[in-house]
Amino acid sequence: MGAILAKAAVGVKELERTVTVKGLSEQEFVADVVIWPLQYSVASNDLTDLYLQLEESNTKIMQFLIERGLSSDAVTLSAPNIVDKSAQQYGGYEPALYRYSGNQTVTVYSHEIDLVRTMQASLSELGRQGIVFTARDYGVTTEYLFTRLNDVKPDMVEEATRNARQVAEKFAEDSDSKLGKIKRASQGQFSISARDRNNPHIKRVRVVSTIEYYLSD
Repeated sequence: MGAILAKAAVGVKELERTVTVKGLSEQEFVADVVIWPLQYSVASNDLTDLYLQLEESNTKIMQFLIERGLSSDAVTLSAPNIVDKSAQQYGGYEPALYRYSGNQTVTVYSHEIDLVRTMQASLSELGRQGIVFTARDYGVTTEYLFTRLNDVKPDMVEEATRNARQVAEKFAEDSDSKLGKIKRASQGQFSISARDRNNPHIKRVRVVSTIEYYLSD
């Protein structure tokens, strides 16, 4: 009886024919969140003067942002980082021109992508007011985020599934077979990347679905 059942199982497996295909959906969207850190530095031989420079620079930056339409709620200030260079001097080195140096980061978090990009293009206006912006830290770069993935996911999965079926139907036609039901399906992972280095605010969203269909004569 065991031998008969084993042969029957092998026979069914041999008759089971399937095809596995992949379907792609790729679309472009504008990011909906921008994180823009503005880091600047000041220097002085007087600690009190250094803090005054920081306060004045913060005021100028806030005024620049708000006058151009940004809400004050979208701006945050980090704690200033102050360095006393006299405490870091070692023998044989020339004394620093300024004893104290400090830097501070003003961070913009906004959904107004176009507005922020316009302000970035006119940042030289603050430079002419004496603010020295720096980008020494790796994290001091503008980030663009796309957070509406759940909104676009259903349509993209549907498109990927439709594309996969078209490929499967073509395969079935070429092999003189008929396409059956889905045996198993995998949605795959969504990936979000910048379209190119010059347009990081434009995001390319991509998903690949893997679907296995039954084939019949």
